[in-house]
Amino acid sequence: MDSLPEQLTTERLNLKRIGAEDAAFILELLNTEGWLRFIGDRNISTIEDALAYIERLLAAPNLIYWVVRTKSNGNPAGIVSFLKRDYLEHFDIGFAFIPESSGKGYAREATKAVLDTVTRQPRYHTVLATTMPSNTKSIRLLEHLGFRLQMELEPDGGTLLVFANT
Repeated sequence: MDSLPEQLTTERLNLKRIGAEDAAFILELLNTEGWLRFIGDRNISTIEDALAYIERLLAAPNLIYWVVRTKSNGNPAGIVSFLKRDYLEHFDIGFAFIPESSGKGYAREATKAVLDTVTRQPRYHTVLATTMPSNTKSIRLLEHLGFRLQMELEPDGGTLLVFANT
């Protein structure tokens, strides 16, 4: 994982690995309707909770979160994650954006930048993505990025769709 960059840049976005300075944004993002509905409640209700959450992310092996900021004003728009889940054979890419950033193509642009970067390494040639069947926006984005449905899983009692980039 250390071979993956700390920062990435696209035409409109800067992506930087998550740090303590992102606590206020993480508090906001993890309490959005979309996060709570499609990812799940992480019980992050204070800045201290957000800092502890970030510390856990930073300490976890095989996990990277990049915070996505717009170049126009430097404001955070969302995150892109890249991690190895125990129940999947390959690494998984994920994304979440605040409602104010929705519909602007930021998720596609940022996720494509991470995907293009990681797949240059043979170890990450195949990348997976998971989402709930009801998350139609994520499914459309994954399909636009070239992912195709591979299977359904029920890792924690709920159904997840597993997509692959090959």
